[in-house]
Amino acid sequence: MNRRTKIAALAAALLITAGGAGSAAVASGDGRGAHREAAALTGTAKLYRPAGDDITFSFDAHLAAKDNMNPQAATGTFWFSHYRDGKGGKAAVKVDCLVTGGKVAVVTGRVTETDVKEFEGARVGVSVHDLGGRDRLGYSWMTQDPDKGDVPPCQTAPPFEKVKAGTGDFRVLPWLPEYEQPAAR
Repeated sequence: MNRRTKIAALAAALLITAGGAGSAAVASGDGRGAHREAAALTGTAKLYRPAGDDITFSFDAHLAAKDNMNPQAATGTFWFSHYRDGKGGKAAVKVDCLVTGGKVAVVTGRVTETDVKEFEGARVGVSVHDLGGRDRLGYSWMTQDPDKGDVPPCQTAPPFEKVKAGTGDFRVLPWLPEYEQPAAR
């Protein structure tokens, strides 16, 4: 076989292999193609604070494909912590609602573990704007009036905080609700 024929054969073999791997990935339900989950928010970042506060948010929230039209069926956990001068605390939250649109996500849940008395059992919400390393984040306790009760599912403040440079790796998988189309006349 001459050199050109060998290169063409190798290229064809690589394309066939890549096509098969792509089909296997879709069939396995790895988040691509027809079997992807309905929505997701993952990643970790530290907030930017010029005073030196150490504030971290981390997300692992998902809405399964089978629950596409029910954002309150979301599962997962998110964590946050805030420390300054050796004082502060942390909390773990069980996710109970996730809605995403484009690169913006809103997630809510109830605090299940914390070392901050005010957060024990509280319902909290966080918003994220996935801007590829320049992410932004907002949280309900900045704007919520504690005397007015819990944060409603999938509602919170807009993403008003900047993340610390080099720490934003949030990933938002857009939610694509499927509504029935009216019959043609």
